Amino acid sequence: MGKNKYQLGLYEKAMPNSLSLKEKLLLAKRCGFDYVELSIDETDEKLSRLDMSRKERLEIIEMMNDLDIRFESICLSGHRKYPMGHLDLQVQKRSLEIMEKACILARDLGIRYIQLAGYDVYYEESSVETKLQYEKTLRKAVNMAEYYGVVLGFETMETSFMDTVEKAMHYVKMMKSSYLQVYPDIGNLTNASLIHNHNVYGDLALCENAICAAHLKETKPNHYREIPFGTGHTNYLECLKVLKQLGVKRFVGEFWYCGEEDYETNISNANKFLRQFIDQIY
Repeated sequence: MGKNKYQLGLYEKAMPNSLSLKEKLLLAKRCGFDYVELSIDETDEKLSRLDMSRKERLEIIEMMNDLDIRFESICLSGHRKYPMGHLDLQVQKRSLEIMEKACILARDLGIRYIQLAGYDVYYEESSVETKLQYEKTLRKAVNMAEYYGVVLGFETMETSFMDTVEKAMHYVKMMKSSYLQVYPDIGNLTNASLIHNHNVYGDLALCENAICAAHLKETKPNHYREIPFGTGHTNYLECLKVLKQLGVKRFVGEFWYCGEEDYETNISNANKFLRQFIDQIY
């Protein structure tokens, strides 16, 4: 990779959960990735990372420096269980608590941006009321991001609430903050383009001046997870052309460990697969 051309990160869940953070960093480095995206999902195990002690945080910083590879972004999907648009006051409180703790963790580890799941609610039914509540809670979340100096980036999702860049930009423009941007998933956008019968590249271009990074993921129509690279319909080359025009230099290969015995080969192959397209454009 040429100097300053781009950075390709690895989604933490592409690796077995049984590995330690040190083992995951080393594995990502061996397989050719530049950094790892830390997962804070809705499980108690991952949410507990938000309560790591100062000593544990310092140990991670030392470990990253020693290994010369870092956690450089956070995928915060813990809001699935505690969504910002939930009408229950206790859930709203927990949602904001997760948000603030994630901002503090990012600040402490030197992570500059957090991918925010674009859901008003996930397990509940979306409604006018949940959307209004989402706006109120999001405003508080953005204030936190501004205070701690950490950028939030909306992931474009698989549900209709925020499955396009256009929908994400509605809230970016509403909040009017440089600390709220878009962190699109080109696989999800590809599926959304079929649902809404629009051009995926035109939609992607709508986040001009408001994009921090991009997820590179394989999808098929109506299928969003665990699709092997090269077996779906994501057009990496054309999406990357748009992303380059938007000034994006940071990508994460998003895929999942599905119990493969030779997972290291699978991860290494994913790195080669994605770089063959990125290197053509960058």
